[in-house]
This record gives sequence, structure tokens and C-alpha cells, in this order.
Amino acid sequence: MFQKSRLPGKSFFGVPAWFYRRTLTVITLGVVILFLFPLYSCDDDTGIWVGTWSTAPQLVEPHNMPPEPGLAHNSVRQVVRLSAGGDSLRVRFSNEFSTSHVEMKKVQIAVSAGGRAVDPSTVRDLKFNNRPGVTMAPGSVISSDPMAFKAEPLTELAITTFFGAASPDVTGHPGSRTTSYFLPGDRISSVDFEGGSMADRWYVISGIDVKVPATAGSVVIIGNSITDGRGSGTNRQNRWTDILAERLINSPSTRQTAVLNQGIGGNCVLRECLGPSALERFDRDVLGQHGVRWLIILHGVNDIGQTRTKEEANQVTEELIAAYERMIDDAHASEILVYGATILPFGNSFYYTEPREAARQTLNEWIRSSERFDAVIDFDELMRDPGDPTVLLSEFHTGDFLHPNEEGYKKMGDAVDLKLFVL
Repeated sequence: MFQKSRLPGKSFFGVPAWFYRRTLTVITLGVVILFLFPLYSCDDDTGIWVGTWSTAPQLVEPHNMPPEPGLAHNSVRQVVRLSAGGDSLRVRFSNEFSTSHVEMKKVQIAVSAGGRAVDPSTVRDLKFNNRPGVTMAPGSVISSDPMAFKAEPLTELAITTFFGAASPDVTGHPGSRTTSYFLPGDRISSVDFEGGSMADRWYVISGIDVKVPATAGSVVIIGNSITDGRGSGTNRQNRWTDILAERLINSPSTRQTAVLNQGIGGNCVLRECLGPSALERFDRDVLGQHGVRWLIILHGVNDIGQTRTKEEANQVTEELIAAYERMIDDAHASEILVYGATILPFGNSFYYTEPREAARQTLNEWIRSSERFDAVIDFDELMRDPGDPTVLLSEFHTGDFLHPNEEGYKKMGDAVDLKLFVL
């Protein structure tokens, strides 16, 4: 099911090519960020920075906005699970899609004690240019100062923020599958957020890097709701990417490999559906992450599923192939190996029509046979019903015939060949 090949003569330790392709605007922004947030003592020569957790930011839709009391002048505790561990870390925050400033007066991290509580012995204050707070301008992304923090692999980490002024339009990630907790006022030091409101969404946070040995690296998965984990369990950390992360960490040959989930539910490759298109966000969500050595592309079902005619389905298939080739070329230029994942069956779902199914089959055949990918992960073959290959196996979907359930995600995560991530 899985074929493996390697790019000859590639080194993973050079300056990535995407850096040189940035526009003057982005370069200028980078200079400003470096001036405002210089590197500190944790950035020594004993290791490299690698992303250990990420989520793809987007403009939060009205029905996914923070519950009362909201962000402004209130405290929010958000929980994430790291993949790889490290001795130092830094946290990234995004105001990319907001039109107003967002003030974070204080931010703390701590090991989660489960749910809304933290282990008080692990609480640490984040700093920004050696200050306790920071104001994010509209459209900006900032990182905390690097700090010593012993984070074990697969640790659940709580990020607690006391906000000042906040934007009426919010940058975040609605498909967190993880509960966040809200209390009025400055409650950042509360061990337990008992009595607060809750929402299964993330706001403002977008990534965590850890300092690791130079032999470590990360795999980025770019995709839609199947990567984002629709159908997985809330607070159970059992998306297929989570299952893969656990296997990588628990295998001696890949224990330093982190997993970065850059899925957005309802996302498309070619155009803006929910969130920026994969092509638009590729630099940010793949090339802009730290320590990336591998990329998995599992994307395109929403592009196919929204076509209306046979001609349109055929055209979108051609455009998806061109988009895949562009992403492959850009990743290879940054010395990243690229693995193509076939699109899962969607027979009996609201997406199914014969022209759309033909488009899926054509695209999957190209993924398998074009030899453009460094390896193929054949989720279609894995998850389809042998009696009717157009549909998902009945025991592995949520009932909508489109999204895997918890057992389906485990099957997917368990099927990926870990040898793909051994250098």
C-alpha cells in the first residue's frame, strides 16, 4: 500500500529556499518582528527549533466566536497536546485575520492537570521582549521569548491568557476538538477554572516550538476536516495525526519526530472555502514552520465535492493536479520530502455524484502513478469497502459516509509506515 523513495543529495540543514522568495512586505515584517522580539539565551548552538504543536489560523465565523464573557479583559485557558518534547520552548500567537489590536497582558503556561486545571508546580510566565505582556497589531504574528521548560513528549500543556483589549473579529481555529475555559477578569493564576464558560475552540494561539537535537524534525500534514479531526473524540486527542504522533514518539527510530496538524475543516485547495486555500496558506502552514523535513498532503475532497457538472469536475481535477505539483516543487525546493495521500471514498454522502466520483478516481490514480510524490499513503485502499469501493467501510465512519469515526482515525494513524520518517 505504501511506496517509498528518496530525494538524492538533499541536506536538511541549509537555509530554506522559501526564505528567499518572500516579498518585500513579508521581509519588512520579519525585520520588525526581529527588532521587537529578539532571540534570547535559549537560542544557542546546542540544538534547533522544531514545531511540536500547531494549528492553522483562520477568521473565526460568527457562530464560533468566544462565549461570554468573551476575550476582552477576561482570562482564557486553552489546552494543547505537544508531540515531541524539549528542554526549552516558545509559543506563537496570531492576530492575522483581525482588524483591531489584541492586548495580552499576561500569559502563563503549565502542564495540564486534566480539563480546566493545571499543575501549579509547573506554572511559568511567558515573556515578550522580556516583558509580561504584548499588544498584537492587526494582521501580525508574534512569538514569546524562548524559555527553559522541560516538556515531555505528548504532554498536554495549558496556555492561560489574561487579555486586555480584544478585536471584535477574532483569529482562531474553531475545529480544536479540545475544550477551552473562560473566566471574567484577571484569573490567570487560578489553578482551576471552575465555574467558567467553555467552548471547543482555540483563539489566538497558533504554534509551539521546542529546542531539540539537530537530528530531530517535524512532519506537517495539510488538509481539511479529515485531518482537522471531525469525528474524533473531544479532548481525546485521537485524530489520525495524533495516532501517528504517538507511534512516532514511541518508536526508537522516530522518537524525535514531531507532528504538525495544519488541517482546516471545510477547507479547499484551490480557492477560499473555510479559511484560506491550501495554496494561499502553504508558505505559512508548511514552509514557514520550523524544522520541517516531511509533508503529507491529504486534501482536495471539498474542491471535488462542490463541483456541479462533469465538465467542472474534470477541470477541477486538472487544477488539483497542477496545485499538487506546485506544492511538491515548493516543498522540494525547501528540501522537504512530500508524501501524497489518496482521497477517501465518499459514496452515499451528500458529496456523491458519478462525475465527482470519477474525478476522485482520476486524482487518486495520478497520486499513485505519477511518481511525483516521494511516497504514497493509500488511505483510499485502506478505508474503502471491498464490496463497494466507492464507500467507506461502515464500521469506520461517523454515519455521514464522509468523515471517519474514532476507530477509523485509529486505523488511518496505525497504517502509516514509520519508515517514511527515518532519515
